Formats: sequence, structure tokens, C-alpha cells
Amino acid sequence: MHTHDQVFAVLRIEDTGVPIYVQLRDQLARAIRLGLLRPGEQMPTMRQVAVALRVDLNTVRHAYEELETSGAVVLARGRGSFVARPAGHKMASGQDLQIDNLARQTLAAAAAMGIDPTALAGRIAALAANKETNE
Repeated sequence: MHTHDQVFAVLRIEDTGVPIYVQLRDQLARAIRLGLLRPGEQMPTMRQVAVALRVDLNTVRHAYEELETSGAVVLARGRGSFVARPAGHKMASGQDLQIDNLARQTLAAAAAMGIDPTALAGRIAALAANKETNE
């Protein structure tokens, strides 16, 4: 039976304000990109991940469902989760995942400070546009 020791070695939950399921999703997607999990290969079970990281099973399920939505993973009821084959599925690029992660962190920080996310987005767009015209 295949062990997933390499995968578990890269999974870390950190107290960064980023939801645990987002951390798991991004780290599992990275493991797929790095080839630690190959197309067609069975993923660690949700229960294995939950026990290894001492997190709630529903948190892991949320991460796996998002990976399925992005096309990175195929969930087969009663059989497990498998890394999607690239032919019919498109995974988000590493940079897309980094941008999503940064956006979530920024939104979490804004919410903690009571800042309206729409106003923040507008300000970021204005600053980015201003930077382009000043170069």
C-alpha cells in the first residue's frame, strides 16, 4: 500500500489568520504541482489528514471539495479521492493560488480592522493604476 509520508511532511497548519481549509487546499495543490501526488494517484483519506494534523474532519472535507471544484482532485464516493488527470481538468496555477491566499489574508485583516472590503479593493486598484502611470 502506498504511503503518503512525503505529503504529510509538507502539510503544516499555521496560526496566520488564513482558514485551515485554505491552508490545506493550497498545500495539497502544491504537493500535486510538485509531483508528490501524481495524476490518477489516490490522495490520503480525509480521515488520515484530519488525524495527522489534529483538525476537524469537516475542515479537511472543505479543502478536498475546493480541490475538486478547481479540477485538481476527483472525489469518488466509496472509493476515495484521486488526483485528476490533466487531460480533462485544469488546475489553478501556483500564482493563482498565491494570489487567492494573499487576497484571503488581506480580507481577513481588513475584517479584523473593520474596513469595508469593497473600499479596500477600490483603493488597491487605484494605487495599482497610480503606480503604472508613475513608472
